Amino acid sequence: MSDSSDEQAVWLQRAFDEHRRELHVHCYRLAGNVTDADDLVQETFLRAWRARDRFEGRASARTWFYRIATNVFLDSRKAAGHRTVPYGDPLEWSTELGPYPDALLADDPQTGLAARETVELAVIAALMYLPPRQRAAFVLRDVHGWTPQEIAAALDTAVAAVNSLLQRARHTLRRRAPSDPKDWRRPQLSSEDEEILRRYANAKDPETFRALLAEDVRITMPPEPPVVGIDAAAEFLGRPLDWRTFPTSANGRPALINYLRRPGSPHYEALVVDVLRIENGKIVESNAFIGARHVAAFSMPATLEP
Repeated sequence: MSDSSDEQAVWLQRAFDEHRRELHVHCYRLAGNVTDADDLVQETFLRAWRARDRFEGRASARTWFYRIATNVFLDSRKAAGHRTVPYGDPLEWSTELGPYPDALLADDPQTGLAARETVELAVIAALMYLPPRQRAAFVLRDVHGWTPQEIAAALDTAVAAVNSLLQRARHTLRRRAPSDPKDWRRPQLSSEDEEILRRYANAKDPETFRALLAEDVRITMPPEPPVVGIDAAAEFLGRPLDWRTFPTSANGRPALINYLRRPGSPHYEALVVDVLRIENGKIVESNAFIGARHVAAFSMPATLEP
């Protein structure tokens, strides 16, 4: 390998490391879960590595990486085949959605970027209503501030086509996403949130859970149907099961990592991550993401010893 190639390789690794975390958040917005975001980021680096000698510096390295990552996402959706448009709330039925650990955002070197805060769970769920190209165009324009001309170059299409994608995406999101753009930002945990999470983690019986819940509380847990209302939710949460729990936070909300030890099992198995929405001192919603892959996103093991 020539000295020039060596220098290009070193440059690429440094540039990618600088932008890796924000690229991961970008891929999460597109894909809706950490596992797929991990795969998209890895493929982005591989494509960038193969194309490193052709990077001419006409755009910034950051723009180049975003362009590659966006097209990796679009290619992944083509490979997955046709997908139906969501009907109803994706938080109630989509097994693709997953939480984003706040600890990952804390590692973002681009701490001054307001765009990285746009990981509110309701917005991520709303983005799932958009077909892949609309989703990509919307995120690049309304989250990252790219011009239609830049998006057209990234998607290899005409500016008029980009404007059409944006118009349709915005029309859909006006009906699906929180109406106030301020509600698109990652919430800030309060001391009250942390105290309620602590009590939620320690609760064992229906009455203890009931004291924490709003009357119209909703628990989503696809692929299982939601549980709605304080009576049903308290009974559901208060079942006599052998749990081990770990408080954390995700998407700016209090969250709980849950391991279950089934009868006769020698260990606890990673099962679910609960992400809570708290209003006026009560839990109004718990979005439960079932599966060990969601627990693994928090750098937690698949099993725990008793």
